[in-house]
This record gives sequence, C-alpha cells and structure tokens, in this order.
Amino acid sequence: MYSFGMKKLPTNCPSCGEELAVKRLCCAGCETEVEGLYELPPLSSLPTEDRDFVLQFIKVSGSLKEMAKLLGVSYPTVRNRLDEVIGRLKAMETSGGDDCNEK
Repeated sequence: MYSFGMKKLPTNCPSCGEELAVKRLCCAGCETEVEGLYELPPLSSLPTEDRDFVLQFIKVSGSLKEMAKLLGVSYPTVRNRLDEVIGRLKAMETSGGDDCNEK
C-alpha cells in the first residue's frame, strides 16, 4: 500500500464531522514547518475504499476490463463504481470548503 509508517490522515472532525483543513506541515528531514490554512486535496478527502479503488485503477492504467478481473466483478459493476467515485469528486468541487477562520 502507500503507508510510510505514519498515521492515516483524518479528513473529518472527530467532534462535529465537518471536513478538516490542513493548518501545519513539517519536514521530517530538516524539521522546517510551514503554517497556514490549506484545503485537503480532493482525492485525500475520499473514503479509504474509494482512494484504494482509484490507486488500483491507476495501477492498471485505467483499464476497466483489468479492474473487473482484479476485483472479480463484472465490467458494468466497475463502471458503476467509477461513476460513483467521479460523482463524489464532482460534488466536492461544487460544494467547496468552509474556511476555518470564517466561522
């Protein structure tokens, strides 16, 4: 998988469920820190199973036929699953994100 020995990035607030924003980034090598308020990239905001699906899809060069073989499901099932992920990404684009400082 894509683990680097770090915790998984939370995307929603454990208290209220709202989408989180990134406030601080740091370099593990030189310990430089960058602080601000940054949106999470859309792919990181997808549920884990959707991110895994997208990673596998990229690994098979976007072949729905290969995805169907890999997942052991029909081509139309994979097509529908991809359409669902695309729909979620489009919904994220249109909904935008609230700035933590605006509340």
